[in-house]
Formats: sequence, C-alpha cells, structure tokens
Amino acid sequence: MRPEAMVIQQRKKATMKGSIFTLILFGSGCIAGAFMEMPDYLPDLSVCILYFMMLQVGINIGRSGNLKEIINTVGPKVLLIPIATITGTLLFSALTGLLLSRWSIADCMAVGSGMGYYSLSSVLITQLKTPSLGIQLATELGTIALLSNIFREMLVLIGAPLLRRWLGPFGPLAAGGATTADITMPAILRVSGQELVAICLFHGLLIDMSVPFLVSFFCA
Repeated sequence: MRPEAMVIQQRKKATMKGSIFTLILFGSGCIAGAFMEMPDYLPDLSVCILYFMMLQVGINIGRSGNLKEIINTVGPKVLLIPIATITGTLLFSALTGLLLSRWSIADCMAVGSGMGYYSLSSVLITQLKTPSLGIQLATELGTIALLSNIFREMLVLIGAPLLRRWLGPFGPLAAGGATTADITMPAILRVSGQELVAICLFHGLLIDMSVPFLVSFFCA
C-alpha cells in the first residue's frame, strides 16, 4: 500500500473512532441523566459550551488564511456546489417534516441545517428550542440532530465509493456537507480525485459559516 493511501486509511480510522467515541459519550450522558441528580448550574454550562463552539467556528474560518486564494482558484461557478448542497438538504428535510407528525417542518429543517456539524447543531437546537418546546422535547430534537449528522458523516466515510459511482465526483462532496473541509476530505479525495482539494475546502468552509445562521433561523 502506498504511503498516501496508508495516511488516508489512518485518518479514516481515527475519524471513525472519534464518531464512535461521541456516541459513547452521548449514551453515557443519557444514563447519567436518568439515574443521577444533575447540578443546577448544568444548563448554564451548556450555554458556555455553545458560545465556545461558536468561537471555534470563527477561529477555524479565520485560520484559513488562503480562503481568498481558494475562491480565486476554483472560480465563482463553484458557489453552485455548496448552494446545491444546502438547498437539497433543506428540501429533503422539509419533505421529511411532511411525513412526521411529531415534529414540524421547521424542526426537521433545523435538524437538516446541521449539515454534518453535529457538535454545534445539537447544542444550538437544544438551547434555542427549549423556550418553545420545553427541555424534554428540545433535548430530544437536539439528540436527533446529533445522531442524524453523525450518520451523515459516517455515510461519507464508509460509502464514498458508492456515492461516487452513483452520483458522480461531487456526490460524496454534497453528502459530506460541512465536514468536507476536514474530516471527510481524505475519503472524498480518494474516490473523486486530488484536484478537488480546493473545492472541498471552499465547500466545507462556506457551509460551516451557514450552519449557525440556518439553525438559528429555523429554530426561531
């Protein structure tokens, strides 16, 4: 196996372990919440974590000092790819809302607005929906956002070759959503070609920036 392929395989395994670890932490939190008495300051702590995540989004975007160079390299037509990704995700989220009686269309679109960014979207949805739904339903909706966006990430990591075969070179890119700038990039480049590296970065950064605004909009 070539060194490049070995590095990609190692990154893929590390990402899979991170997703599994997130699910384990989530399950442990559910068990702890069910059988242990939680301190009163816990809701305030989650708000602080949310603010820190928002700061992290800004830092990650700011660290990409070559964003202008990327835009000049890929051209304005590449804007159509993240726009299509966002539009398609919100459209199918809205269709899902028509099929579910428990959740409104706006709730389903808020979940879809996570675009694979499960850590931010789940906390943000829980915080913003608590005043209107109550803590129990808001936490349930945040949990759905967490799981659905983790599954979206894992779909690309595991199924990138099939997505490439069925949907073309941009299929894995669209499925990756906000994760194409980091976590799922190796899997996408492996099946779609190294020439998409700039497009992956641009696509992921642009969708990264859209997640807080879209989630906040549909939770309003």
